[in-house]
Amino acid sequence: MRVAIPHDLPQAEVTRRLKERSHEIADHIPGGMATVTTGWPADDRMSINVNAMGNDLAGMVNIEDNQVVFEIALPIALSFVEPIIAGAIRQQGQKMLEAPSED
Repeated sequence: MRVAIPHDLPQAEVTRRLKERSHEIADHIPGGMATVTTGWPADDRMSINVNAMGNDLAGMVNIEDNQVVFEIALPIALSFVEPIIAGAIRQQGQKMLEAPSED
């Protein structure tokens, strides 16, 4: 599954925001029973592994000049929920790219 989220930020700023907020990813998965691990094999590439409800999903997030691309290996058994997952990635990914609110 491939989900692209457009942005108009410098790549360094996108990287900074994702690094600062990657711990929030599990909070956006319904049920509160997900474990998410991330890593940074390159400055413009984040690895992501989501374990939820007995499923282990691995993927990469590539930071490009004008978009962030989430690529997740979705098992065939979960292909029926791909539109729901893609929509959640778009919505939550966009929130992660927004400027931090000043409380």
